Amino acid sequence: MAKNRKKRSKFLGTMINPAHFHRSQIKFIIIVLPLALLMLLPMLFILSHAFKPFSELYAYPPKFFVRRPTLDSFRLLARLTSQSGVPLMRYAFNSIIQAVGVIFFTLFFGSMAAYSFSFLKYKGKKALLGANQIAIMFVAVAVAVPRYFVMNRLGLINNYLSLIVPLIAMPVGVFLLKQFMDQIPRELIDASKIDGANSFQIYLKVIIPLVKPALATVAILSFQAAWNNTEASSLFVDDESLKTLAYYFSTMSMGSSALANQGMSAAASLIMFLPNIIFFILVQNQVMNTMAYSGMK
Repeated sequence: MAKNRKKRSKFLGTMINPAHFHRSQIKFIIIVLPLALLMLLPMLFILSHAFKPFSELYAYPPKFFVRRPTLDSFRLLARLTSQSGVPLMRYAFNSIIQAVGVIFFTLFFGSMAAYSFSFLKYKGKKALLGANQIAIMFVAVAVAVPRYFVMNRLGLINNYLSLIVPLIAMPVGVFLLKQFMDQIPRELIDASKIDGANSFQIYLKVIIPLVKPALATVAILSFQAAWNNTEASSLFVDDESLKTLAYYFSTMSMGSSALANQGMSAAASLIMFLPNIIFFILVQNQVMNTMAYSGMK
């Protein structure tokens, strides 16, 4: 029996370790590889379409891949942006500031709220948890007016905090983190208290390292929400130099040429798409590594 267990362990180790290949994996590759290629087609089209010259944008029959790649659409987009008095890099900088700030504060406050819901005892916890669950059902447009009054009352209009603060609250993120924290054994918390750790030390040194998969998932959601957000720039910012790429691309005038419109739209779509996929790939690797080696089930 011990010999069989050894063989089984060795076989499972080969299956899990991506550095080794086993013939039993062939059937999974045959199924997954065509699906992966099919899912890559829209990404490849966005990438190819942005570099097409004007002669290929409306070519008939249409071509999937670009034949003579060019940067004309990007140059035209940068030229149009400069006419507004604000360079394209300024809009990109504002978007980066918004995304970084939203990710940091969403993870910080969301993880603290989830920790309190999972491990702390205090009056009103059930009511606050219920309020968070109800808030998941509300879309941003439904609370746009009261959110504006709150931001105005706090004096957070027309500055960088106007881009960050409205997006910090993420009820879905709090829910995901709480569900993940509920899986942590309570004996681990009790042992930390016996060792003399206070609540904040347990949160920072024990809980956070164990919930990295959930934190990475929330980071992906918060980045996508911030990078593609146009509401904050339209409602809480009047200064054009503080607006973001997503807002500018959604409102800019494309000029009179239909070919130029199509080219700039393709270039803008690629600029908005690439950071999303790059960030997703980087954080997704962290999710997989943490789930593989954390030992949590």
